[in-house]
Amino acid sequence: MTIDRLGVIGGGAWGTALAQVAATGGRDTLLWARETEVVDAINGAHENRLFLPGMPLSPAVRATGDLTQLENCDAWLVVTPAQHTRAVLAAAPLCDRPLILCAKGIEEASGALLHQVAAEVCPNADVLVLSGPTFAHEVAAGLPTAVTLACEDAALGETVRRRIALPTFRTYWTDDVAGAEVGGAVKNVLAIACGVVEGRGLGQNARAALIARGFAEMTRFGLAMGARRETLAGLSGFGDLVLTCSSTSSRNYSLGKGLGEGRSASDLMADRRTVAEGAFTAPVLHRLAMNKGIDMPIVAAVAALLDGSAGIDDVLEGLLARPPRAEHH
Repeated sequence: MTIDRLGVIGGGAWGTALAQVAATGGRDTLLWARETEVVDAINGAHENRLFLPGMPLSPAVRATGDLTQLENCDAWLVVTPAQHTRAVLAAAPLCDRPLILCAKGIEEASGALLHQVAAEVCPNADVLVLSGPTFAHEVAAGLPTAVTLACEDAALGETVRRRIALPTFRTYWTDDVAGAEVGGAVKNVLAIACGVVEGRGLGQNARAALIARGFAEMTRFGLAMGARRETLAGLSGFGDLVLTCSSTSSRNYSLGKGLGEGRSASDLMADRRTVAEGAFTAPVLHRLAMNKGIDMPIVAAVAALLDGSAGIDDVLEGLLARPPRAEHH
């Protein structure tokens, strides 16, 4: 299979950054966006002024508001928010080409991972997952990072890997699709918790401890979902966790920081044009963990904060009162 022309579904900051990667070397790339102002600005000024202002884009990136125009693309990078992935794919024409899923989350209504959603909606499409430590503005600027590309078909994975890999966008292949997805979804929830620690002024020691214990929760959940431990310890798991738990450039970390400062979840979410995926993932992740008997106290705490069933002080007291036990349990 030859994959040359890529389509990008989703005109937010991350979709725009990936379009910039795909267009490197002048390769024709078509980006679909809902917002008319995004389409007009990319085509007229080579800039996404709404979601990635100040970042000049390659002239090889063109934008459209018509999904049917993506029919001539060899593969699609699907970068819509996790909770909208099903609806967008259902509306897409000829959904029978490789789909590279780039959002990070779990479908709230069904509890399904996004590769399961895509396989259900587009049964004739090969499904891949792209994940890793990737702040959009850095990727668009050509700053270096490394990512995981997950695909069960090794030949297809290598074809796509070669198409998107750059010296500054190092791409590593794995066949552990579930592992790549779980890491990206769970780290968003843990980033909210780390933001709470920052907003509450609890110090960097507490944040480091939370990252380590959060990674243990990620690992327990991932193994129960069929993921491999080494994938969770790699770029799409631990690597992405460290990034998003350490910077206000993370939407999830910023949401948690606001919670820690005493603001309400509803107010913080209402102010956002962009999506903090962890806010949607936390309740479904907590539900899945409960159903599977997986101990995830940090995830449970974040879910309680977001739905208002517990306050900051109650959550912190509950976490600090947990009885000590063997670390690797």
